[in-house]
Amino acid sequence: MKIVFLAPFGIRPKGTVIARMIPLAAELQTLGHEVVIVAPPYTNPEDSGKTEVVRGVRLVNVELGPKHKALAAPFLAWRMLRAALKEKPDLVHLFKPKGYGGITAMFLISLQRLGIRTPPLFLDTDDWEGEGGMNELHDYSSVEKRFYRFQEQWITRRALGVTLASRGLEHLVRQMGVRQEDLLYLPNCVTAAPAGDGKAVRARLGIAADAPVLLLYTRFFEFSQEKLHFIFAEIHRRVAGVRFLVVGKGGYGEEDLLLQAARESGFDDALVMAGWVAPETIPDYLAAGDVAVYPFADTLVNRTKCPAKLTEILLAGTAVVADRVGQLAEYIDDGRSGVLCDPDDWREMVDRAVDLLNSGVRQRELGEAGRVHLVTRFNWRDAAQSLHLFYQRAMRIIPH
Repeated sequence: MKIVFLAPFGIRPKGTVIARMIPLAAELQTLGHEVVIVAPPYTNPEDSGKTEVVRGVRLVNVELGPKHKALAAPFLAWRMLRAALKEKPDLVHLFKPKGYGGITAMFLISLQRLGIRTPPLFLDTDDWEGEGGMNELHDYSSVEKRFYRFQEQWITRRALGVTLASRGLEHLVRQMGVRQEDLLYLPNCVTAAPAGDGKAVRARLGIAADAPVLLLYTRFFEFSQEKLHFIFAEIHRRVAGVRFLVVGKGGYGEEDLLLQAARESGFDDALVMAGWVAPETIPDYLAAGDVAVYPFADTLVNRTKCPAKLTEILLAGTAVVADRVGQLAEYIDDGRSGVLCDPDDWREMVDRAVDLLNSGVRQRELGEAGRVHLVTRFNWRDAAQSLHLFYQRAMRIIPH
C-alpha cells in the first residue's frame, strides 16, 4: 500500500519524527509498503519546501505560509492536505491529533462527510493533549487549549483506527467510546544496535574509568526537582567517589536549580552536566553510566506518556531504577530487567540505586537483561507487522 504519515512538526529539532515515525515507516517499507512523511517544518523553517530521504523514507517538507500562527494554520494545513493527496495514498496516518496536522485531518474528514472519496484516516497518539495533559505544560493561550482539546476529541472519534503509545492512552480513548477493535497498542520501540563507547565519553569528561557513575537522561519536567536533589545528595553521602552524569536539557532553568542544590548539599564536585548532546552521540553517553535513575511523577501526563528516553537507556544496557508509573512498568520487568519503585517513596529509589552502584555484577546482570527484554518485546519490526495487520483488518483487506 501507499501510506502517507502526517507529521506534527518538522524533523528537527524535536524527536517524534525521528524516534517514532521514521523507524516505523522504514520497517513498513521492508514489508512492501511505500511510506511518505508530510511535515510542516515550522520547527526547522530552513527546510521549507524541501524534500529529503531519511533512512530510505521520503520526507516532504511543505512550504511555510504566513508567520502569524492563526493566519498560517489554514494555509499550512491545506498545503499538507494537497501534498498528501498528491501522493494518491491508500491511507493517511496522522501523528498527534492537534496543530497543523490535526487541521489537515479535519479537512480530510470533512471532505469524506461531504461524500468526496478520500483515503481513510488513521490516528496515532503518544500523549494526552487535553484536560490535565500536555496542554497544561505549554504556554498556550486559552483559545489554543480549547481548540487542541476539541481536536483531540473530534479526530479521535472519527478516525478509522487509532494507534496508541501507552496503556494509559488506550484507557482514555476507550472512555471516549472508541471500540477496542479499532485500537492498536503501539508503544515506542527500538532497533537493536551496538553498544556505545562509554569509556571515550568518560575520558572526555574527566571521569575516572573505575568511578561509580549514576546517569540521569532527562528533560527534567517529568518529576519534582526537590526529589532529584534529595536523591543525588543521599547517594553522594552513601557512595564513595560517585559521579552524577546528567544528559539532557530542561526548559525552565532546572539545571541552575540542580547546580544550586549541589553547592548547598556538597555534591557539586561530583556533578557532570553534559547538557544537550548530538543525537548520534547519545548511545556513547548512556553507555558511560553504571546505573541510571528514571524519576517519574504519578501524573496524568506521565501515566499516558511512552518515554523514548527510557528505551534508549535500556537499549544501552545500563541498569535502570525507575518509578512504577504508567508505561515504565510495561518496559521493565521488576527485579529481572530493572528495578521499579514507589514514586512517592524517594528513599526507595536512593536505596535501590545505592545497592546497584555497590554491585558491579548485579549492574551487568540487570543491564543485559533490560536490553534483551526490550529488544525482544519492543522492537520496530514486530510493531510494523502489527500495524500492517491492523491496517488490513480496519480496511477489510484480505491477504492473498
